[in-house]
Amino acid sequence: MTAKTFFGLEEVLKQELINIGASKVKAGRRAVTFEGDLEIMYKANLHCRTALKILMPIKEFNARNENDLYEKVKKVNWAKYIDKDGTFAVDSTVWSDSFRHSKYVALKTKDAIADHFMEVFRRRPNVKIKNPDIQVHIHISQQNCILSLDSSGEALNRRGYRSEQKAAPLNEVLAAGLILMTGWKGDRPFLDPMCGSGTIIVEAAMIASNTPPGLKRKFAFMNWPKYDRRLWNQIFRDAKRAIKEIDVPIVGSDIDRSAIEIAMANAGRSGLDEDLRISKQSFFDRKSIGENGIIICNPPYGERIGKDIEELYKNMGDKLKQDFSGYDAWIFSGNMGALKHVGLRPSKRIELYNGAIECRLAKYEMYRGTK
Repeated sequence: MTAKTFFGLEEVLKQELINIGASKVKAGRRAVTFEGDLEIMYKANLHCRTALKILMPIKEFNARNENDLYEKVKKVNWAKYIDKDGTFAVDSTVWSDSFRHSKYVALKTKDAIADHFMEVFRRRPNVKIKNPDIQVHIHISQQNCILSLDSSGEALNRRGYRSEQKAAPLNEVLAAGLILMTGWKGDRPFLDPMCGSGTIIVEAAMIASNTPPGLKRKFAFMNWPKYDRRLWNQIFRDAKRAIKEIDVPIVGSDIDRSAIEIAMANAGRSGLDEDLRISKQSFFDRKSIGENGIIICNPPYGERIGKDIEELYKNMGDKLKQDFSGYDAWIFSGNMGALKHVGLRPSKRIELYNGAIECRLAKYEMYRGTK
């Protein structure tokens, strides 16, 4: 199988897959390949915080051009995977000199599947773009083509708790990845002093309580002919039993009242609102929330704040020195120049992307006294 993710999170996802018992786990670029049975596939969808999709390959071949692609897709025994009275959709990822347009590749694949059914059964399943019974994925790298069934359906970052958001919120998978990269496991106080719509603190509460990210959603594999409801129910029950109490403070604050209202609503939908402390407050009025805590925040990158951005980052560095000794502070930003104005030497800098924006996750260790 293949688990898709964002650039920079591959090693984190690899470890998550190893933890659920997957074998032959290998990190690639924006993806991790692995082997496992149905149980592993179900667990990967339910438990992996940094996966976007879990794909199960059904056919691999080389295609020279669109006609070659069409003929080879059409030869697949699609009745094994799609009910002729059901619905399906096709999406695609293409990195190729021979195939330039991913939408055209998806269209050709869809036509080939439909024509296969017309030839064999004289009828065909309907195409349904939103929530089809079966989602087919085609990945083309140069002339190598892999057809897969998408076992997830809607992308796995859709946890079900976030229906309201401020502009450009952090993707849930990326937020979880940031937290897991810090090594935090719910064992020390956690603060996001610029929490926006609350994605980082909700993901932190899910990690600390061992709440699976897929607990409140449905998956595409539930529509598959070989769906094992009994096995899924057992995995789901085991996951619910493993949820535990959170015994450290997890705190989020923001200067924007409307963002705080959205954060509270999102926390409520997650079912973890009682474990979170959320308030309207400027970072610069905050005090520490206990000994030896951790700060993770995603401050503005500069698009909305303009020339004050460098001063904001300088003030953040001053605040960390003044009030957060003994803490580890992790700042995730797409403004490399502004990060230099924090005025502290980072002990780590990790390259990541927020959408198309190149970012850094920088770690600052706030030593007590002198180092």
